[in-house]
Amino acid sequence: PIIQAGPPQSGGPLIQTLGGMEREVNMSRLRVESFSISLDGFGAGPDQSLENPLGVGGPGLHKWAFTTDTFQKMLFGASGAKNVDDRFASRGFQNIGAAIMGRNMFGPVRGPWLDDSWKGWWGDNPPYHVPVYVLTHHQRPPLVMEGGTTFHFVTGGIHEALEQARHAAGNKDIRLSGGVSTVRQYLLARLVDELHIAISPVLLGSGESLFGGINLPALGYQCVEHVPSEHATHVILRKG
Repeated sequence: PIIQAGPPQSGGPLIQTLGGMEREVNMSRLRVESFSISLDGFGAGPDQSLENPLGVGGPGLHKWAFTTDTFQKMLFGASGAKNVDDRFASRGFQNIGAAIMGRNMFGPVRGPWLDDSWKGWWGDNPPYHVPVYVLTHHQRPPLVMEGGTTFHFVTGGIHEALEQARHAAGNKDIRLSGGVSTVRQYLLARLVDELHIAISPVLLGSGESLFGGINLPALGYQCVEHVPSEHATHVILRKG
């Protein structure tokens, strides 16, 4: 018989015994990738709206990514810069089997879904190409898009979304796409295994703070890599 020897830590190995011998079963990790913040710690600017989904000053957070080969090919089918920024952008799509995002990242609609007309910001072929689990308080049928992306709307909270994403991802990792509130919820629940934060050389003054009030060392995170580029400083935080 297979007996679980103890509950796994998030993203860590699941220890099982098989005929008296222990073995490790790899579990997918929950990763935040290419998440841009300002020098003063904001992941989105103030006054977000349909016309300005990233808030006032928010687009400036992502200048480092727009010119990379990864994002140019993904968004426009064109070539871009192959540099430090591109190395970090491309790693965010490696070994990803599912994604999770908050409803506000999926779209500007608030409250009950009036209909199924809103299909995200990304057109008919979103850049995910994996199942995406959208946190919401209101039920909606799955939305099948081109290119392998299906949006599943999860009403049971962050743990249910993670459980469904792990099942879909198999041995691959899960990308926690955002936005700020969603990342904070998973951080405070000690569920995020690794974060790639791109600190852009801009000041927003106000908006949505990513780490405000969160004691990262107390949650077990440490900086394992930091690499500057012309447009950002890339920081990798990993839970020990």
